[in-house]
Amino acid sequence: MSTDPRPRSAHRLPAAVALTGPGIRLREWTDADLPLLVDLFDEVETARWTPLASPFDADAAREFLTKARVARAEHRAVQLAVTLDGDEPCGVVMLFLGLDERPDQAELAYAIGAAHRGRGLAAKAVRLMTDYAYHVVGVPTVGLRIPPDNVASIGVARATGFVRSDAPPIVRDRRGGAFTLDLWLHRPVP
Repeated sequence: MSTDPRPRSAHRLPAAVALTGPGIRLREWTDADLPLLVDLFDEVETARWTPLASPFDADAAREFLTKARVARAEHRAVQLAVTLDGDEPCGVVMLFLGLDERPDQAELAYAIGAAHRGRGLAAKAVRLMTDYAYHVVGVPTVGLRIPPDNVASIGVARATGFVRSDAPPIVRDRRGGAFTLDLWLHRPVP
């Protein structure tokens, strides 16, 4: 039984996903990735901007992978490793079904490890996952939730066709504290 309070989506996620684009490959996480998850996500900027555990240790990595697999089995989310060639993970990109209590829409999130930033991987991953959300999953709307002072993520949103909506910011709990997020919606090119 799911503990996620969001409404169930009518959309179904395929059992396995691998997406490839210029200079990037998104793939499923494996148990062999567990030690690499710690290297990717146990750092200051990831702790500052994401709800991932901090410190992000081996237990947090196992919990991350377990939750990702449960969410997939329940058709609530797909969380893929961002890689250059299908091998070493450089980050994660996530597609959650449901946006603002609307199960027919999707929300994306991502995190790129510090050693891999500045190479355009976040934008490439967001483009691939947005396309996947529209053309494979079939959602009509894709959104990002971004803190108003996260300049790097705002840059990724703009570069990938997202526009800040006029919806009021939401506040989510993050490690026991309030975290304010603006809604950015994708505007597909006609």
